[in-house]
Amino acid sequence: MALDGPDVAAPERLAAQVADRLPALGRSTLVVPAVGFLRPASVRLEHGRTDPDARYTDWLDVAGLGREVLDRVGPGGPGDVLPQLWDVERDRATRAARVPAAAVVLVPGALLQGVGLAFDVVVHLRVSGPARRRRFPAEQQWELPAFDRYDDEVDPAALADLVVLADHADRPALVVQGRYA
Repeated sequence: MALDGPDVAAPERLAAQVADRLPALGRSTLVVPAVGFLRPASVRLEHGRTDPDARYTDWLDVAGLGREVLDRVGPGGPGDVLPQLWDVERDRATRAARVPAAAVVLVPGALLQGVGLAFDVVVHLRVSGPARRRRFPAEQQWELPAFDRYDDEVDPAALADLVVLADHADRPALVVQGRYA
């Protein structure tokens, strides 16, 4: 399951909350943050540290996330996953050991749709353009055009199985057929 949304929508926090609740329903969970599958700095930052086009197309190692996580839990996969491929802080491979996949694998992160990843379920944490402009910290404002492009080119809310309006972090709203629940 993808939990797709910008940092200000806190997809990793939502993944942790879901992971805490599912075992009570008889479902084991594993959270595999997409940030553990970012590409090396030499690729991510090839066009500079604040290039919105690179943020949109070059940061996520789509092939690595597919190969090391999604393909391994899909039909015919061996059922174990690599929880992290790249250590962004050290800018090197993590050399993490494979772990058995749980019944539900949650992948929180940004810009996860429209790139060919085989998620069974996608929850899109939608933050409108005006809310992004208000809520993104000053040091992340350069990313705004990447998220605008994502909305225009991918239309993640239309592709998602479930949409949560996350304009206000303390008051998320489930979108049901164009209405808020």
